[in-house]
Amino acid sequence: MSKPKQERQKKPEEMEKLQQKIDELQKEKDELFGKLQRVAADYENFQKRAPKQIAEAIAYEKERIIKALLPALDNLEHTLTNAQSAEDVDVFVKGIRIIHDQMLDTLRTHGVEQIKAVGEKFDPALHEAMTQKAEPDKEDNIVLEEFQAGYKLNGRVIRPSRVIVNKTLSEQQAARQEEKTDLQQSTDEYETTGTE
Repeated sequence: MSKPKQERQKKPEEMEKLQQKIDELQKEKDELFGKLQRVAADYENFQKRAPKQIAEAIAYEKERIIKALLPALDNLEHTLTNAQSAEDVDVFVKGIRIIHDQMLDTLRTHGVEQIKAVGEKFDPALHEAMTQKAEPDKEDNIVLEEFQAGYKLNGRVIRPSRVIVNKTLSEQQAARQEEKTDLQQSTDEYETTGTE
């Protein structure tokens, strides 16, 4: 009979330990729940703040770029105002060249660089071929002329250069072209002599 008595004594002690453990776990759960609520509230506030901060950053960058371009615009207006009184066309062209260089410098400060084209090897990642020319004295696949300048922004192409590319004829192609020309001339001569 002493065993049941001992078991009865153990039960209140075990119950007390279990109650303490339950109290500790409840406290820990309440703390974690409180942290979770704070994190959820912070995240919700972040979601509200982020679009506003992005819009403000974009507006600031736009303003910065516009302010950087304004001196070039001022110079252009000044040049146009004085264009009628310019005695020499060269003076007017020089003014326009200065404005052009000023704008390129402004773009460079914002990470924009002009793509080199004329005299460079044709690169489809940088250049857009508008047409081809055959200049035998120049290397094949070299850019001969540029219709429109291309630009990179921080190393990424934002507009390729529009160019004319040199395509020299190989000896076989040249021989075929010569045969076609000879054949066309013979046909023209035959038609001319045949109608007389």
